[in-house]
Amino acid sequence: MRVLVTGGSGLVGRAIQQVVREEEGGGREGEQWTFLSSQDADLRSMEETRAVFRKHRPTHVIHLAAMVGGLFRNMKRNLDFWRDNLHINDNVLQAAHEADVVKVVSCLSTCIFPDQTSYPIDESMIHRGPPHHSNFGYSYAKRMIDVHNRAQFQQHGRRYTAVIPTNVFGPHDNFSVEDGHVLPGLIHKAYVAQKEGSPLVVWGSGAPRRQFIYSLDLARLFLWVLREYPEVEPIILSVGEEEEVSIREAAEAVVEALDFSGPVVFDGSRADGQFKKTASNAKLRRYRPDFAFTPFSRALKETCDWFVANYDSARK
Repeated sequence: MRVLVTGGSGLVGRAIQQVVREEEGGGREGEQWTFLSSQDADLRSMEETRAVFRKHRPTHVIHLAAMVGGLFRNMKRNLDFWRDNLHINDNVLQAAHEADVVKVVSCLSTCIFPDQTSYPIDESMIHRGPPHHSNFGYSYAKRMIDVHNRAQFQQHGRRYTAVIPTNVFGPHDNFSVEDGHVLPGLIHKAYVAQKEGSPLVVWGSGAPRRQFIYSLDLARLFLWVLREYPEVEPIILSVGEEEEVSIREAAEAVVEALDFSGPVVFDGSRADGQFKKTASNAKLRRYRPDFAFTPFSRALKETCDWFVANYDSARK
């Protein structure tokens, strides 16, 4: 079993590396792991994608590579998010088919779900209406992975699937204030505000709600999906609905984790983005009823400690 991980140097890829290292001294017997970064191949190029598949000859693929960014970067560059991700995903899935890869597990996002929908959202609702206008380019490109997987199964019998995590955070995240996601952006801003003795300014009202999943928990579930999950249909990987928190509550948790002592200000002139994306993890619980998620406060504290210890080299 030769596993190729695209996007292997990012947040989730690094978490998978750590979990594999911790498994019985470096992964299960008979497994070989290769983690690619953008330095190894430009996956927007079919030629370079085929070349990297010929080089490593994978039997299994975890596909994480993507053009990603936070709310404001998405709002500015929907066309780029659409085109880059569409090329990356089509190239990887086609190269996997040509290389006779047994299984591909791709990574989607809860932002692919319809903006106007009932809650909680589940796996059957992906294509039931347009996504939120703020990131429609990224969302539609990610939805096409599900279309591609279904077509591969129908036409060639390939059992390629996808997971849908909620908001992921953890060590090795992109902590950019402008381009990163909400939680790492808050961590970075709170760290700088503490040093400068200035207020922590949170963009938006703080009212939107999110479910956050620790990258190491997601990594463990990714390995289970790769090794055992039998379906082509995607599966949501998330904490339960009761674990959903508001952005205001997330900011308060960051303040506590970093011992931030200054004032916190919410800038209501900034866009909030989608109000909620509450996802059901009922399907996951049917398969893994006993899976234990890391408590949010502990996972956030570990992430903040990592960021402080690695501030100079962290992506920001």
